Amino acid sequence: MSRANESAPQEFILLGFSDRPWLELPLFVVFLVSYVLTIVGNMTIILVSHLDPKLHTPMYFFLTNLSLLDLCYTTSTVPQMLVNIRSTRKVISYGGCVAQLFIFLALGSTECLLLAVMSFDRFVAICRPLWYSVIMHHGLCLQLATASWVSGFSNSVLQSTWTLHMPLCGHREVDHFFCEVPALLKLSCADTTANEAELFFISVLFLLIPVTLILISYTFIVQAVLRIQSAEGRRKAFGTCGSHLIVVTLFYGTAIYMYLQPPSASSKDRGKMVSLFYGIITPMLNPIIYTLRNKEVKGAFKRLISRAFLINK
Repeated sequence: MSRANESAPQEFILLGFSDRPWLELPLFVVFLVSYVLTIVGNMTIILVSHLDPKLHTPMYFFLTNLSLLDLCYTTSTVPQMLVNIRSTRKVISYGGCVAQLFIFLALGSTECLLLAVMSFDRFVAICRPLWYSVIMHHGLCLQLATASWVSGFSNSVLQSTWTLHMPLCGHREVDHFFCEVPALLKLSCADTTANEAELFFISVLFLLIPVTLILISYTFIVQAVLRIQSAEGRRKAFGTCGSHLIVVTLFYGTAIYMYLQPPSASSKDRGKMVSLFYGIITPMLNPIIYTLRNKEVKGAFKRLISRAFLINK
């Protein structure tokens, strides 16, 4: 650790797309709009789920956790990115980079597990409806959510420590928009084979295993939905599960591409765009997907608006 500390710079330069200055203004607008929509959308879901008694169910408990996670996820990177895009000095302090690395990795790992927990909740709701309230009781929901958060942050402690342990030998130009493990490993002047193997192994644990469990859950869910006699019942089941499946595809698809793809110089810029997608675009789309395809959330939002209007009146 002392060897790494001796070579640690006081600040890092985040290159982003600085070699393409014409992209900076469009990117600034996209990042700013996405961030505002993320804040508004996820705060709306949190408030509606908390204030409407009809949404005090396991599904919306986990959705509230996801919205809180996405709020923190984007806030750990986007404000700094907006500052750097409009600045001539595109830098971040060493401490800021460490914090960004730890928080982004912790919340990303937590989301991997939380999405798997949400698929389990949908599996029980559709495949074991009579036992749903017995199985998904409040205590179990708290335990599943807590396990996701603790596992995600524990993984971040390990990976952040391994990454920051590598000597940099004065290198401080990060070819990315923010501090992320693959980008920081490229700065090291030592052999990173062991770190890359550890990163691959942990990525399998946090990406491929949850995805496999989700696919198994949805195999049983589809079979159960097809057995539902009512067309309205099938539409409702496919509606709630479809929203979750879209979010799963967007998040896991881009994360797997980023962390399980062999490093390649030709895919460098593509990797940056993929990181921006699962780090910024997906958290923005999550509340939109869940709201547009969910009559319960829309109904709860209308009730709250009506109640606020009557109070003010």
